[in-house]
Amino acid sequence: MRTEKRMDIVNGPMIPNIIRYIIPVIASGFLQLLYNAADNIVVGRFDGPVALAAVGATGALINLLLNICFGLSTGASVAVAQAYGARDERGVHKVVHTAVLVSIIGGLVVGMVGILFSKQFLIWMGTPADVLPLSKLYLQIYFLGTPASLVYNFCASILRAAGDTKRPMIFLIISGFVNVVFNLIFVLVFHMSVAGVALATIISQYVSMVMIVVYMVRLKDCCRLELNKLKIYRNKLISIIRVGLPAGIQGTVFSLSNVVVQTALNSFDSSIIMAGSTAASQIENFIYIAMNSVYQAALTFTGQNIGAGQIRKVHKVMAYCVGIVTVIGITIGQISILLAEPLLGIFITDEPSAIIYGIERMRIVSPTYFLCGLMEVLVGCQRGMGASVTPMVVSMLGACGLRILWIATVFAASPSLTMLYLSYPVSWFITSAAHLFFYFRRHRKMSVLYNPQNAVAE
Repeated sequence: MRTEKRMDIVNGPMIPNIIRYIIPVIASGFLQLLYNAADNIVVGRFDGPVALAAVGATGALINLLLNICFGLSTGASVAVAQAYGARDERGVHKVVHTAVLVSIIGGLVVGMVGILFSKQFLIWMGTPADVLPLSKLYLQIYFLGTPASLVYNFCASILRAAGDTKRPMIFLIISGFVNVVFNLIFVLVFHMSVAGVALATIISQYVSMVMIVVYMVRLKDCCRLELNKLKIYRNKLISIIRVGLPAGIQGTVFSLSNVVVQTALNSFDSSIIMAGSTAASQIENFIYIAMNSVYQAALTFTGQNIGAGQIRKVHKVMAYCVGIVTVIGITIGQISILLAEPLLGIFITDEPSAIIYGIERMRIVSPTYFLCGLMEVLVGCQRGMGASVTPMVVSMLGACGLRILWIATVFAASPSLTMLYLSYPVSWFITSAAHLFFYFRRHRKMSVLYNPQNAVAE
C-alpha cells in the first residue's frame, strides 16, 4: 500500500497550484478524447467519409446516455473535496465506496440501455440510411465498455478532488497508447472498420479501469478502495445525488440540445456535411477539454476551501479561474482556426468539400469557445459551494433551451449551416451572464452561513 503526497489546495499558493492542477487534467482530457478521435482518424483515413460520419453521428447520443452518471461523478468529487478540506477521513472513505458502487451499477444499466435501443435512438435522430447500420454497430460495441468508463471516471474524480491529478493522467497515457495500437491492428490488419475502432476503445477503457482500481486498492490513506467494503452509505449517496443529479440532468439536457443540433445537421441529408462537422467537432472537443480542466479546478478548489471554512478565498478561485480559462480558450481557439485545414486533414483525406464544411463550422465556433469556458467555471464555483439546482436550471434555460429555441425559430427561418452554428456562441454568452449573477448570490448566502456577523438587514 502507498500514501500519496498531494498538493495543499487550501493553504498553498493559489495560482501556481491551479496551474499545477489543470495541466495534468488537460493532458488526461486530451488523452481521453483520443479514444474517440483515434476512431475518427482511422476510419476517416482508411474507410472514407461514410464510416467517419457513422462514428461521428454517435457522439451526441453517447453523451446523452452517459451524462447522468458523469454528473453523479461530479457530485462525488464535490463530496470528497469538502470532506478532504475538512480533514474528515472517515467521510472521504464513505464517499469513495459509495461512489464506486454507484459507478458500477450505473455502468451496467446505461450499457444495457445503449445496446438494446441504439438503433431506435439513431432513427429518432434522423440518421441517414447510408450511415445508420455502421452507427448502430459502433454503438452496440461501444456500450460494452460503459462500466469500465464510469468506474475509471468516478475514481479519477475522487483522486482529483483530493489533489492528485497526475495519476489519472498516467493511466490514460497507457490506455490511450493501447487504444491507438488496437485501432490500427483491427482496421488495417483485420479490416474490421467501425467495429474494430469500437472494440479498441472498450479494450483501452478496461485497461484504464483496472489500473486505477489497483492503484486505489494499494493506497493506505483515506482514498483507499477496499473492494470487500463497497457499500452505499445513505447520507453520502444523498450528498452525491444533491449535487450530482442536477449536474447530470444538466449534462443530459445539454446533450439533448446537441442531439437537436445533430438532427438539424442531418436534415441537410449529406454525409459530406456530416463528415466535415464531425471532424470540426473533434477539434473543438480539445478546446473544450482544456477549458473544462479549469472547471474541475474551480470545483475542487472551491469545494476544499468551503470544507475548510475559507469562504473568502472562493472569490479568488473564481477570478483566477475565469482569467485562466479566457486565455486558454482564446489562444487555442485562434490556433485551431489558423491550422484548421491541416487539422481537418488528419480526419479527412479524400473529400476536400468535407474539409470546407468543417472550416465553415470552426470559423464560428472555435473563436467563441472561451464563452463556454466562462460558463463552466462559474458553474464549477457554484457546485463547489454546494449549489447544483440553480446552475442546472440556468444552463437548461440558457445554453440548452435557448439553443433549441434558436433552431426552431432563427434556423427554421434561414436554414443555413451558419445560422445553425451561431446557436452555440449566442447561448454561451447569455448563459454565462446569468451564471455570474447567481454565483454572487450564492457567495453572499455562504458568507452569511460561515460568518453570520456579515449578515445585513434586507
